[in-house]
Amino acid sequence: MNYIKGWRYQLFCEAKNVSTPSCLVQVAGGGRERSREVNEKRLRRREARERGEVVEGEDEEEPYEPGNWENLVFRYEEPNPMTRWDSPLFLLLWEDEEARTREVFAQIWESICGEGRKVVRPNQAAMQRGKEGGGDYLYVLEKETQDIVKRILEMQSEEGGGEVRLSRDSDGGEGELVVELPGRKVGLPQLQRYRRAFVALNRGGIGLEAMGKGGLGTGRLRESFVGYLNDAFEKDS
Repeated sequence: MNYIKGWRYQLFCEAKNVSTPSCLVQVAGGGRERSREVNEKRLRRREARERGEVVEGEDEEEPYEPGNWENLVFRYEEPNPMTRWDSPLFLLLWEDEEARTREVFAQIWESICGEGRKVVRPNQAAMQRGKEGGGDYLYVLEKETQDIVKRILEMQSEEGGGEVRLSRDSDGGEGELVVELPGRKVGLPQLQRYRRAFVALNRGGIGLEAMGKGGLGTGRLRESFVGYLNDAFEKDS
């Protein structure tokens, strides 16, 4: 999933939070059509093997199914070395010879392990999130998102659509959050899929930099998850 910049950002944050250097290596295959040709060739090789034919050559890589290949190309987000999560960026070309590959690998080693490598320090917010009220951060993250999923399932209408109003904390305190449901009834698998994606984005400290020294409080966390759900429902509608 590292072809999606949001996932690369998460990996960057995870590495930074444990003070581990990281980099990005892009292997460029000569454009979409060149990549399509390579995958189609691998498909033909696989079909030939399934027919019991002898296949010569060194390419043992399995192909992507055509539909999966199209999805990968459609979702691919080009790395940008100007962003901190895509840097340092090292580029290898499909046609590069071994000498060039060794040169790039030497640059990677110097960047990650050399004497001139940058010292990686965790974000202050990630270091300070520590404990929060009824438990540590990850416990609260799981607990509050599960509670919102449970309440949506309990309160939505049979026809789907409309709004579900939730309190800003699981104890029913002051303040109200509104979940804008799609025009159909949402099920547990869909909600859990969104919940897991939200937890994955936030468990490593992503998005905590602007949350202040106390980390992500319960009310702010619930508000953030409801906003995430509303965006997801709107995109899927």
